[in-house]
Amino acid sequence: MNLNFNLKLSEGYKSNSQIARVLTENWVKENSYCPNCGQLPLNDFENNMPVADFYCLKCNEEFELKSKNGKLSSIINDGAYESMIKRITSDTNPNFFFLTYDNSVVNNFLVIPKQFFTPDIIIKRKPLSETAKRAGWIGCNIDISKVPESGRIFIVENSKIIDREKVHIKLKSTDFLKSKSLETRGWILDILNCVEEIKKQSFTLDELYAFENKLKIKYPNNNHIKDKIRQQLQFLRDKGLIEFNGRGNYKKIEL
Repeated sequence: MNLNFNLKLSEGYKSNSQIARVLTENWVKENSYCPNCGQLPLNDFENNMPVADFYCLKCNEEFELKSKNGKLSSIINDGAYESMIKRITSDTNPNFFFLTYDNSVVNNFLVIPKQFFTPDIIIKRKPLSETAKRAGWIGCNIDISKVPESGRIFIVENSKIIDREKVHIKLKSTDFLKSKSLETRGWILDILNCVEEIKKQSFTLDELYAFENKLKIKYPNNNHIKDKIRQQLQFLRDKGLIEFNGRGNYKKIEL
């Protein structure tokens, strides 16, 4: 994997946004692989496809690319809010690639699988003013800080290329989420986030119960939050994401 852009492709372009699009999309096409099945290379859709930028011929997974010149941040600019919500709640939503670069060299490249996208991570922006060309248009941002660590899968991290097998194993470990309803996925991801907020490898059931009030705000009609916490912990244990050590003690499993 070559982390440098092919700068020859920028010749003839004047717009910085066009240059960035050409260079980043070419880099993904020439250097990336399908993190779902390992197929190399990925194929690109025709320009301005409304659904995604790349697809895999082998497993048919689709990927949309978001790129940025600079450091990786938790807030990613995106397009129209309503369109984004419709896409991520549909059966055909794509996976997302996030790429950052500096001086025409890739420093971070990660994939967030589609099953981690819920309306909770989409931030609605204020409508454009009446004097704007697209007055009233409402855009959105993606808050990737709300995505559990298990859903932020680096292919390149801080200019270091991650082993392909490690990427594949981490991605496949959460495949079970694809078959879950949006509501069920929401609960699983919320508990995963709670587990990750506990900054140590081992934790207790009582430490998870401390998030009861926070979860109650999000699920005001649920009067059995503690039962739901236990249910989701058992599910995560069965899926190999955490380990149960008896007497309300758990341990995170590193993938």
